[in-house]
Amino acid sequence: MAELKTQPHDGDVDAFLASVDNERRRRDAIAMREIMARLSRAEPRMWGPSIIGFGEYHYTNRSGKHVSWMRTGFAPRKQALTLYIMDGFDAYESLLARLGPHSTGKACLYIKDLSRIDQAVLEELITASLAHIDDRSEG
Repeated sequence: MAELKTQPHDGDVDAFLASVDNERRRRDAIAMREIMARLSRAEPRMWGPSIIGFGEYHYTNRSGKHVSWMRTGFAPRKQALTLYIMDGFDAYESLLARLGPHSTGKACLYIKDLSRIDQAVLEELITASLAHIDDRSEG
């Protein structure tokens, strides 16, 4: 199996955030950095060229390979602020119903405007996901 392409590195998080062209997306990304740092109790770190991750956990994938991955993270993409909720959304239907305008992928939460999201609900979702990941982590 190939090694994961997205790896943590020592890139400058502040410089990356300052380089985000879209003003609203940059503002939302700066706010999300503060939220995720506070909830995860981890410093932000670049994962690949465009993802800011917080913390790390370890697990064994389906093929038996030991993998390290971020506990949570986000990326300010052109279309939306993309949040990585590692355990997916099956357990969070009631939270998503109260969150505000968003869409989801398998483990991605897409938010076009953070000011339209219920921040308390968002923080509850991130906190629950972090707890789930911590329970799953192999150390």
